[in-house]
Amino acid sequence: MVGAPRRGVNVVPGIRPDLAEIAIKLSLLPDPSHLTMGAVRSCVLVVFDGFQLLDLAGPLEVFRTASLLGADPPYRTVVASLDGGPVRSESGVEVGTVSLATVRRRRAPVDTLLVAGGVGAGEVAADRRLCRSVAALAQSARRTTSVCTGALVLAAAGLLDGRRATTHWASCALLAQRHPQVEVIPDRIYVRDGAVWTSAGVTAGIDLALALVEEDCGAELAHTVAGWLVVFTRRPGGQAQFSVQMRAQPARTPAIAALQRWLPEHLGEPLGVERLAERAAMSPRSFARSFRAETGSTPAAYVEQLRVEAARRLLETSDLGVTAVARAVGMPRVETFHRAFRRRCGTTPDRYRQHFARRAS
Repeated sequence: MVGAPRRGVNVVPGIRPDLAEIAIKLSLLPDPSHLTMGAVRSCVLVVFDGFQLLDLAGPLEVFRTASLLGADPPYRTVVASLDGGPVRSESGVEVGTVSLATVRRRRAPVDTLLVAGGVGAGEVAADRRLCRSVAALAQSARRTTSVCTGALVLAAAGLLDGRRATTHWASCALLAQRHPQVEVIPDRIYVRDGAVWTSAGVTAGIDLALALVEEDCGAELAHTVAGWLVVFTRRPGGQAQFSVQMRAQPARTPAIAALQRWLPEHLGEPLGVERLAERAAMSPRSFARSFRAETGSTPAAYVEQLRVEAARRLLETSDLGVTAVARAVGMPRVETFHRAFRRRCGTTPDRYRQHFARRAS
């Protein structure tokens, strides 16, 4: 148990005493990468040229903080790439790495294998040497994980065959297209299928790492780590709440494409199929059939998604009550609004506002 703050230490008003004590501990303990005595949980994090820096930094900080706060055994992290040496992230920051061959030659047990994502993942997934090395290392790892488009590498290595998986919302279609044997779950922050975990984009790597810590060390430590990093232990909702582009694709027919452009400014109006078909100068049956064929969505589902997205913006930026927000986006029945919002965002309007409202400073 963490005790009261040490005598003589100034604690900032409003900061929990246990977190103040944690701050003291963090300032005094060594970096866990130097811990060599006793058992450790060895985590190998794989990167490549063009990787997303946060895909690496987020999990690294979770594991480091968990070790400093009492994970037993502690985590020991190794950053690796195919050939070792400096690897450049997509933001231009270089990190030093050891080669995957070196990791395998050490023959030390690998607890967690994690593959980062980034803009280079699609090209790297075609590198047979890398995929073979990742697959070989995964055979000896207790669990295999990926962040963001790192799932493309796992899939190319055959590690997601017959499994459920997710990736960044913008790459879910690509993952499904390239690897039809993978069941892609697009609206999840992370997906666990046995000993294989995959996560959504960028900061979802933090969610994933916290879930791994919770599995290893319990909910209390994971919660404490999340508190120190100022993030949710479990983020509400799925990744659809962050993705405007998860809407249907633009239509090819000019009249339907024009309707798509018109809709966002008229969400408060009645928008049944008959009204939309009239505006597109088509019969209701022909319109409904063409709209679905060209956008991949029914007119009703498309309108509902636009309304929920508009509601999200109002919940984030305005002081309107939930009932007023529902009316403003054309859903006067609050019960209908709640059901649609939960279906699209995985949480309630009130909880969404609680977590994502932009408060004036």
